[in-house]
Amino acid sequence: MNAYVNMAVGALLATVFVMMSVSIASEGIFHSAVPEKEGFAIVAAEPTAGEAGAGEAAPAAVPIAQLLVKADAKAGEATFKKCQACHSGEKGGPNKVGPDLWGVVDRPVASHEGFAYSAAMKDFSKGGSEHWTFDHLNHFLTAPKNYVKGTAMGFAGLKKDEERANLIAYLRTLADTPVALPDPNAPPPATN
Repeated sequence: MNAYVNMAVGALLATVFVMMSVSIASEGIFHSAVPEKEGFAIVAAEPTAGEAGAGEAAPAAVPIAQLLVKADAKAGEATFKKCQACHSGEKGGPNKVGPDLWGVVDRPVASHEGFAYSAAMKDFSKGGSEHWTFDHLNHFLTAPKNYVKGTAMGFAGLKKDEERANLIAYLRTLADTPVALPDPNAPPPATN
């Protein structure tokens, strides 16, 4: 072999030796063990047949009629700002991603003119015989996708009873003649 080839091979081997030594040393210095338990596990449980299904919801701790007695429509107006990304609330207001909510309380489900409702919402409306009662609004706003399976509404829901009642009280005011509040002493309506 030629002396220049020997030097080139020696330089190559020396470079490989240095690189491997640095790699082994850095692995020893900066090694981190795999954690025994994940730091944050995301679990999304699907409801089973016995749990909330289409048109059904887990029983509310407090009936909406009792919550509406203490509800504050002004606070509900502030909560409605979350809704305005997809809904308008003016009389004759435009449909956006969702329908205009003027007069929504006691309006037939999936009936706002000019809005293309999802098949799930049309099924839930039972041909227009279902109305947005205070109870339906309460359950729907708690978890829309659990109450009406397949709805296109992407909102996660309002879990706090007071916040939900305030919003429903505000939605009630969005009408020429607001619907009468339900009797807080009446038994809650039977679920389907």
